[in-house]
Amino acid sequence: MTRLVEKFSDSPSPSAHRRGDRVAVSVGGDELLLSREDADQLRECLEDALTARETFLNTEGVHRADGSYVVERRGADSAGNRKVFDSFGALRRLFDRLPAEFTAEDLSATGLTAGRRHMVLWHFVEHPGFACELASRQPLTARKAPANAEVDQ
Repeated sequence: MTRLVEKFSDSPSPSAHRRGDRVAVSVGGDELLLSREDADQLRECLEDALTARETFLNTEGVHRADGSYVVERRGADSAGNRKVFDSFGALRRLFDRLPAEFTAEDLSATGLTAGRRHMVLWHFVEHPGFACELASRQPLTARKAPANAEVDQ
């Protein structure tokens, strides 16, 4: 399942406040009155969406509640098989700095070591939010899609 999340500078600021025995949720001028139970269920759904785990063939991506983003080798059970980024945006900036065609070795220059380089490269290839494809397995190489290609994030 691909989650689509878009953020715009002119996005309306959501707000919520109590109104008697109800909770008023306002977004972009629209207001929704919810029971306390419905508001609690909405909060749980939002929490699940914001802290979701996405599983791919070789890797997994985890959006943590603290805003960090973790790239893991699928089925990993040790810290050596994961890399924690401050945010998904930090991973995006890393990808943007890479050349049009890059190898796992190119990721060494960013401070990634050992198998984490390969894991992050595979994550770029597998995650629909990054416009790139596997160019070669030996050496492990990815190629970015042309700049005008559309990507789900």
